[in-house]
Amino acid sequence: MMSDEEPILYYAPYTRASCVLTLLEELEAPYKLRVLNFELGEQRKPEYLAVNPMGKVPAIVHNGALVTELGAIFIYLADAFPQKKLAPPIGDPLRGPYLRWLVFYNSAFEPAVVDRSLKREPAPLRTSPYGDFESVMALIDAQLKDGPYLFGEHFTVADILWGVALRWTVGFGIVPATPQITAYYERIAARPSAARVAQTDDELLKVHQAAAAAGK
Repeated sequence: MMSDEEPILYYAPYTRASCVLTLLEELEAPYKLRVLNFELGEQRKPEYLAVNPMGKVPAIVHNGALVTELGAIFIYLADAFPQKKLAPPIGDPLRGPYLRWLVFYNSAFEPAVVDRSLKREPAPLRTSPYGDFESVMALIDAQLKDGPYLFGEHFTVADILWGVALRWTVGFGIVPATPQITAYYERIAARPSAARVAQTDDELLKVHQAAAAAGK
C-alpha cells in the first residue's frame, strides 16, 4: 500500500545510489534527498553512521524503516509505489523470476565483479557464492537474448537495476561488452529517468569536488 510519507534517499553522485534515484524517477515517486559528499568523507561521519553503520549508500528511510542493499531497496520501493505497475504482484507467474534477478545482483553478480576487478581468484567452486565469473556472465547474456528487457517485452524495475549496473561495469572494462549486453544497457540509458539522474550526478559531483578543493 502506498504511503503519503516521502522516502528519504541517502545519496552520493556516481555511486550505487544513482541506481535508486533512477528508480524513483522512473516510478514518479515523491522523495527527499540527503546528499553526502564522499569527497569530504561524510559517509563515515557519526551523523550518517547513526543511520547506516556500514557507512555505505544507498540507504532509504521510509515510514521509520531503514532499508539498505540494492535488491532490497528495489523490491521495497516498487511495491510501496505501485502506480507505474513495474513490479509483478504476488501471485503473478513473473513474480518469482523477477525476485530472482533482483536478488541475483547482490548475491552473485557483485561478488563476481569485485573478484574480477581486483584480479583475485574466487573461492573454490563448491564454496563460491556465485560459482565462477564466466557462468554468471553467460547466464546474464542468455537472459537478455530474447529482449528487449530481462523478461522479453515486459519492462520492470529490475531492468533499471541491471541496465545501470551493466553500463557501469562494461565501462570499467570488467563485464564483456557482448552485443546483447551493450544493446540492453544502452536501451535503459536512453530512458528519460536515466538522463535526469546523469545530469544530477554531473552537477553534484562538480559541487562536491569544489567543496573538497576549497577545504584543502
